[in-house]
Amino acid sequence: MTGSIRAVLLDMDGTIVDAFAPIIRALNQTFVEFGLPPMSEQEVKRHTGRGDCSMKALFGERREEASRRFLEIHDEDDLQHIRPLPGAEELLQWLDEQDIPCAVVTSKSQPRAEAQLDRLGWHPYIATVIGKIDGRPEKPDPAPLRLACEDMDVSPAQAIMVGDGIADMKAAQRAGSRGLGLCDAFSAEELRAAGAAACFKSLNEVQAWIRQHRQPTN
Repeated sequence: MTGSIRAVLLDMDGTIVDAFAPIIRALNQTFVEFGLPPMSEQEVKRHTGRGDCSMKALFGERREEASRRFLEIHDEDDLQHIRPLPGAEELLQWLDEQDIPCAVVTSKSQPRAEAQLDRLGWHPYIATVIGKIDGRPEKPDPAPLRLACEDMDVSPAQAIMVGDGIADMKAAQRAGSRGLGLCDAFSAEELRAAGAAACFKSLNEVQAWIRQHRQPTN
């Protein structure tokens, strides 16, 4: 898949922000309270990265109760522990300078995503935020990516999706976009098997790839 890069779609947790601390803490405390064994940091990252981190999968018939408890614990210190990952702000600033619109496409709830981006002061760099709301499909479904592209008036084929999860790469492939994988919880081999066009160890490498492959339109 080739063509000019007219937009960049960014996953949030594990891609541009490190917000796993409150997620891991809240999930593991919920596990304990519901009599289930805790997960390691790597296990949580891999579980969420597959796009199958549903309360149904983890808690079965008690998913609604567990979900409420998870959010109670999570929101106690959500904004206090979020921090940008290396290269994230530099990438956002560079995309802005290059007039390449940027969207955040996340499985985090819409209000929480908006609040975290506001705390980081990143809203001026981001054209649209597509988060989790009732009735909206989540990655690996391509619908959130297509919605982001529609909001930015670009074709999915002219957008790239940057993410650290299997769900990000599958969603990109299904939407008709190129996926760029960040290796952390998943290996380059796993991300490529899910549809990644290329894989990197840092956002600085992602920025260099975009710079090299961008085809400016006149």
